[in-house]
Amino acid sequence: MGDTPISSDLIRGHIDTIILGLLSGEDRYGYDLCKQVALLSDGEYELKEPTLYSAFRRMEPQGLIRSYWGEGSQGARRKYYSITDDGKAAYRRNLEDWKRARTLIDRLVSGEGEKE
Repeated sequence: MGDTPISSDLIRGHIDTIILGLLSGEDRYGYDLCKQVALLSDGEYELKEPTLYSAFRRMEPQGLIRSYWGEGSQGARRKYYSITDDGKAAYRRNLEDWKRARTLIDRLVSGEGEKE
C-alpha cells in the first residue's frame, strides 16, 4: 500500500465496472461490497456507501443489476444485489474498454511509441 490513498477521481468512471465485476462472483449486500473493495485494493481505495448506493440506483433501472431481500446471519434483513445477463454483457464490454484505455494511457504517460 502506498503512503496516500489513490485519488477517487482516477476510479470514479469505473465504479459500475468494479461493482459488476464483484457481483459476477456472487450476490452481495452493500456493506459487504464496500469491504471487498477495501480488501482487494489493500486499503488504497475506499468505496463510500453513498457512491455505492447511487450506482445501485442508477444501474438497477438500466437492468444491469437486480435487488432482493435476504436474511442476514443474525436475523437482520439485508438487501442483496445480483448481476443480470445485461449486466454481464456490460461488464465484458466495460472490461474490454478498460484494457484498451489502460494500454493507451500507459503509452501516453510513458512516451513509449513516440513518433517524430
